Amino acid sequence: MKRTIIDTTNMELNEKVVSIKRVTKVVKGGRNMRFTALVVVGDGNGHVGAGLGKATEIPEAIRKGKEDAIKHLVSVALDDVNSVTHDNIGKFGSASVLLKKAPEGTGIIAGGPARVVCELAGIKNIRTKSLGSNNKQNVVLATIEGLSQLKTPEEVAKNRGKSVSEIMA
Repeated sequence: MKRTIIDTTNMELNEKVVSIKRVTKVVKGGRNMRFTALVVVGDGNGHVGAGLGKATEIPEAIRKGKEDAIKHLVSVALDDVNSVTHDNIGKFGSASVLLKKAPEGTGIIAGGPARVVCELAGIKNIRTKSLGSNNKQNVVLATIEGLSQLKTPEEVAKNRGKSVSEIMA
């Protein structure tokens, strides 16, 4: 996955908590309870990231998750109707998410975890299908992986040494 450093100083980031899990570790004296929070952040304009925070209290886990998500922001290539530029499959672990380009007026057709990622990335028209594992964390990371692999027609044309009109034909 390509990692580019994104300047977040003047970005207005929204956050959504996808899941909060209570994790228990059995030790000699009893059980240690902790919480893990899966948080997705995005600016609604082509940048999105996910992070995992772990702590003994829920608000602290959410804060740590948000900080982790900001560190892992990726850029998403969008077209003129705020959809993905081409169909793609994102994979993470045993989870795969199919991302399909959609025309204006389609809306976001996606299951829970993938929907959150698409909304925060600023995508308005997309069809997705979660394949394989339905683990929320893996589905979120597979969606982000798929979105980060998208290329604009300009990038493809430049890489192939052709014009955009030749690529789109």
